[in-house]
This record gives sequence, C-alpha cells and structure tokens, in this order.
Amino acid sequence: MGIFALTQRFFQAEIRKLLLIIGLAVSIIIFFQCSALSYGKMFSSSPTNKSSIVKLVSNATTSNDSNMAELFVNVVANDANGFNPEEEARYRTNMPLSEVDQYHELTSKPRIAQGKSLMTGYITHTDDSSTQVKAAEIMHNHLGMVEKTKNSDMMINDPKTTTGYGVVPFISAIVHAEGLQNSNPSSGSSGSLLGANLSSPSNAKTSIQTHNKNFKPLQNASVISVSGMNSLLLQSIDSSHSLRPRRSSARDHELLSARQEIENAHVSRKVPVLHASVYQNISKFERSYKMMVQILKVYIYKEGAKPIFHQPKTRGIYASEGWFMKLMEGNKKFVVRDPRRAHLFYLPFSSNMLRSALNGPDFQHVEDLQKYLKDYVQLIAGKYSFWNRTGGADHFLVACHDWALKLTKHIRSCLRVICNSNAAKGFEIGKDITLPVTYIRSAEAPLENLGGKPPLERNILAFFAGGMHGYLRPILLQYWQNKMSDMKIFGPMPRDVEGKKKYREHMKSSKYCICARGYEVHTPRVVESIHYECVPVIIADNYVPPFFEVLNWETFAVFVQEKDIPDLRNILLSIPEEKYLEMHARVKLVQQHFLWHKKPVKYDLFHMILHSAWYSRVLHIKTG
Repeated sequence: MGIFALTQRFFQAEIRKLLLIIGLAVSIIIFFQCSALSYGKMFSSSPTNKSSIVKLVSNATTSNDSNMAELFVNVVANDANGFNPEEEARYRTNMPLSEVDQYHELTSKPRIAQGKSLMTGYITHTDDSSTQVKAAEIMHNHLGMVEKTKNSDMMINDPKTTTGYGVVPFISAIVHAEGLQNSNPSSGSSGSLLGANLSSPSNAKTSIQTHNKNFKPLQNASVISVSGMNSLLLQSIDSSHSLRPRRSSARDHELLSARQEIENAHVSRKVPVLHASVYQNISKFERSYKMMVQILKVYIYKEGAKPIFHQPKTRGIYASEGWFMKLMEGNKKFVVRDPRRAHLFYLPFSSNMLRSALNGPDFQHVEDLQKYLKDYVQLIAGKYSFWNRTGGADHFLVACHDWALKLTKHIRSCLRVICNSNAAKGFEIGKDITLPVTYIRSAEAPLENLGGKPPLERNILAFFAGGMHGYLRPILLQYWQNKMSDMKIFGPMPRDVEGKKKYREHMKSSKYCICARGYEVHTPRVVESIHYECVPVIIADNYVPPFFEVLNWETFAVFVQEKDIPDLRNILLSIPEEKYLEMHARVKLVQQHFLWHKKPVKYDLFHMILHSAWYSRVLHIKTG
C-alpha cells in the first residue's frame, strides 16, 4: 500500500507540472497574440450595425474619441459610392469566384458583391441602402487591401509610415479626400488612428517615398523610362527569346522577308495622315503597316464554347478585348479558313467572360481558371500541329481583365495582348503587347463626345477624378485636393447624367489630365485624355504604354514617377507653353490610333492592335 500511495502521489505531481507547463504556454501564446495583433478585432468581428463599427474603430485606436470613430464610419459610408468589388478581388489570389460580380459600369448603380467577406461573413443580399454592409465592405477594402498593394510587410516594420499595420496614412488620406478631416485641431486626436495623417507635405512625401523604396520592380531595377523600354525591346529582338520552329514553312519565309524589308525601309515621303513627330520611326511603321495589309493572314480557332469564347462584350471597362474579338471574327481581309495559310493564330477567348462565367463549385480560385485555359491550349495542341511547331510563338490572345497576367500564366509562350502591362509584375517587354483600356459606355456610339476646347481656352492646369483604388490615388488627393485653384483633383464624381457631363467638361477644359494608376498600372484615363485632346500625365511606375514600339509617347504625354507627386504642379508648370502646344497638337495626331469603328478604318485601334501582334512576330521571327 505504501508503494502504491507513493506512486500515486508521484503521478499527481507530474500531472500538476504538465498542466502548469501547458498553462504557461497558453498564456505566452495569448500574450504574444494580443501584442502583435492589436488591431485584430477590426478583422475578426462581424459588425451588424453602425455602432458596432464605431466600437471596432474605437478599440483599434489609442484614443477613446468616439467622434473620431464616428467620422471614420461616415467616410466609409460615403466611399461606398466608389466601391468596386471586382477591384477588391484583384489582390485576393485564392478568393472564391462567388465573392464578386462583374465590374459594375459607371452607368449602373453601386452594389455590394455577394459572397464572403473577411469582416462580414456571407452577404446574401445587395441592398444599396444598407449602410452597415457598405461600411464593413469599404473598411475591409481600405484596410485589408493596403497590405496587398505594395510590399506591405516592409511598411509594417517602418515606424515612420505606420502605427504597426500600414493603414493609418491611407485612412487619413481618404478622410481628407472626402473633406471630412476633424476640424478641431485641439481635439487631442493626434494620437488616434486618424490623427497620424498625411496633412503635411513632408508626411505625404515620406509615405510615397516609402512605398517606392519598398517596391522593388524588376529585381531592384529603377523605374523604366519609355526610352528604356525601347532599349529592352531591341535587346529582345536579338536574344534567344524566340524559339526557332521545329520546321520552317512558307509563311515563316514570308515573315522573314517582310522583316528585312521593314528594317531597310527608306525615309518616308510625307504622308497626309501620318506625322513623323509622333512615331519612333515613321518609315518603318509605314512600311510595316503596308506589308501587314498586303501579307498578313490570321486563323481563328473554332474550338471553345460561348460565352468564354466567341462572345464579345463591347461595353464597360474591359471592352477592348470584346471589340477586337468582334471585329477580328467578322473580318474578311485578314481571316483565312485554312490554317496552313496563316501567319498568326488567334485564341478567341474573353478574360472578362472567363472570370464571370466560371462561377461555381468547380471553379473557386485563380488556379482553376489557369488550368481551364491550359486545358484549352492542350486541346488545340492535340488537335492541330501549329502550336507545337513554334511552341505558341505565332499564336496570340487579347485580354483586358486585370487578372489576365495570372490567368495566362501557363500559356505565356504565345503573344499576350493585355491591358495590365506592368513591367515589374510579369509583363515581358519585347514579347507581351499592351492593349489600351477603352471604357465604352455605348456600343452603338463608341466615338461619342470626342474632342475638346482649343488649347488657349483650357483654363485648368490639371484634372483628376476617380475612385480611391490602390495606394496612389489617396496620396494624390491628400496632397493636391483643394490646394491650388488650377489643380482640379477630386475623388469619385456622381454617376448620374450631370456628373458624367461634368467629368467630360473638366477633361475638355484641362491642359493636362492625370492618369493615376489604381490597383493596377493601367487606367482608361489614358485613352480618355486622348479622346478629349488633353495631354496625358501618366503616374504609374513601369507602365508600358500602348504601341510604344511605334509611337513616341514622350512627344505627346508626360510621365511622372510616383515618388514625384509632391512636385506634380511644379513639373507641369515647368513645361514651356510652346512645348505644351506642340504636345496638344500631337495628341490630336495620335487620336486616330485610339478609336473604335464599327467597320474598321485605316490606322484605327483595331488595326493598331493587330499591327502590334504582326510587328512583334516579324521582329522575332527565326527560321529553322
């Protein structure tokens, strides 16, 4: 009995030690979680009303100022008018497809995406009047997405720009952009979440510089200029980038002959519709275009069922891919029925329709869509010999959805004509081709409202209006909204008829139109500026402009690095009036290259996109 009692006491002591160790471990874990995730409550709760959101914000701040928290809710609610569920989805690589609808157009009412939110759980309605749902979604959009935008891991560890989670400057910028900054400087809110703002030029500049410092494009390379892009293009021509076909064809020899003729093009005579000042080399372009019209034949694969294939969408922000598909498939000049006669092969799919159509249990993530396209190409390669002959080098696709770079990950050997032309995120200069973003509001009238005031009647120095998508636009507004009378920098304008009219009038009355990147580098404002004869000011590092291999963009557009937003006005004012007038005139000259016509005309957007594919293939052609 003594031995049994001794053994029992021994085990009881050991159990107590084990429980003590477990308790200490749990306590340490909880302590570190509370220390490292001081804002965790903001993302773990599911607010059901406005007061609960106020409580969340109050808990996240170092101040108990309920008025400041209420102010944040007002900003969230007001910004719901500019909420874009599709753009939020851009940075959620593994997000279920059911979480977002198609990009809602400016002519439609704002709506909240159905699906799962990190804050609200599953939303099963689209009640536009539901302030709490809008507020929760927008708060997630502006807080959660900040980490996804630009190397936030380094931002989190930078005490100069954040209070621990990289969100403070952006919340403050949004507050200021809406004109809702706390008007009481003595309220003691400087230590709160909204107190650490970008109200001073130094703070704004520090935030911008921090982003650019942490963002490392092209393996720590500096921002690429347009001239630098042309240098990379020339390097790619002589590189091993293009594979020799397994066997040469008569078509290959025709392309090789065309290349030699283009390279030896003589100085062009004066052509009425072309002006040398806006081209890299007008002689080569004129010769290349002429030979394209004479020689080029395109085969369009019949495989693929609608709506993903062969069903163009000709309205909205992704309309470029739809317009090209429609005009290409209806073309009798370039299209051939016999693939053996083709120089190029067109894969007629819509990235926009792919994203929206495959919305079910079998297609939940980006990887599913990538596999879908990969399976399609494998079908083509198995049925025809043309893809395998060149490894896809003579095939091309046209896609404008922001996810196009990701969706085509497994078929990047072909020519990709895509809107998201970020040289720092997988867009390959010399191989990939930039597709202009054209916001088409009326498929029946794509050329509506062209033109603008004469240059001497444009009394606005610079204009911008748009949603606060991405990290850059809030900073642009924080620094320039309501600062100078000649700088008309706004957030989203009303989407009614009067608001759209005011937007156009501002573009038509401005010398320079700011084309600031959103979540991605591209924006429809580039083409809109050209339509309204306003000199584009492109603020999007490493954005490869459309047709840069042909057009000399630096003669009719201004490129401002993101870090230079604080000096934006000085940069524009430093441009001599004479140079501005030249740029304005050149914008009018290139306008013909950015227009959609129901029936394609010479040098229009359809022909320029096709020429880019032709020109890239010709420059990189190699024979076996």
